[in-house]
Amino acid sequence: MNRRLIYIADDEINICNIIKSFLVKEGFDVEIFTDGRSILEAFNKKQADMLILDIMMPEIDGYSLCSLIRLKSCVPIIIVSAKDTESDKITGLSLGGDDYLTKPFSPLELIARINSIFRRIELDKASPCSNQIIAMDDILINPDIKQAKVNGNPLTLTVMELSLLYYLIKHKNRAISRSELLDKVWGFENKVETRATDDMIKRIRKKLSDAGSELKIHTIWGYGFTIKDRE
Repeated sequence: MNRRLIYIADDEINICNIIKSFLVKEGFDVEIFTDGRSILEAFNKKQADMLILDIMMPEIDGYSLCSLIRLKSCVPIIIVSAKDTESDKITGLSLGGDDYLTKPFSPLELIARINSIFRRIELDKASPCSNQIIAMDDILINPDIKQAKVNGNPLTLTVMELSLLYYLIKHKNRAISRSELLDKVWGFENKVETRATDDMIKRIRKKLSDAGSELKIHTIWGYGFTIKDRE
C-alpha cells in the first residue's frame, strides 16, 4: 500500500516541523511549506492526499488557498489556526475545509482527526453497495459522487458535512448521540473532546437554510441530534 502524502503549510516553521515529526512517525510522507503560493504550486504539480493549512500565511492566505483548491479537487483539508472565533471556523469550513483545529492543539488529536478522515474515505470505497442514493423532503444525496441537491439544485457541502447529513437522514426518526456521530462519521474510536459535531451541524443548518431547504435537524439537548419525517 502506498504511503499517503500530506502537505503542511504554515509560516511558523517550528509548528511545521513538530507536525511533520509526528506524522512521519505515523507512517505518512510529509512536505512542508511556509507560504500559500508555494503549496499551491506544489499541489498543481503533484496532488497530495491531504492538506493541513494555516490561515495567516504570506502570498496566499489559508482561506483563499482553500477556495482555490476546491475549484479543482475534493482533497481533504484540515485548517489549523490561532484564529478561534466561531466566525473564523465557519468561514474556513464553509470555504471547503473538512475540519478545523485551533492553536495550541494536541498533535495526537490532529493525528486522530487525520486518521478518521482517511478511515471514512476507505470505508466509503470498501462498501459501495451501502452508499445508496437517498432522498428526504427536498434533499437528495448521492454519496458515491459526493453530491447533494436541494430541489434539484446543487448544495455545496464538504465531504464530512455530506457524510454527517447522509448518516442522519439514513437513520431518520432515531436519536443519534454525539458519540455515535464521532464514531460513525468521523471515525474516532476513542472518546475525543471536541465540538466537531455541534459546529458542523450549525454549518449544515445554515447551508440548508440558505438553499431554501425545509429539512430540519433537531437538537436533543444533552444527547445529540435527529431528523424526523414531517407529520
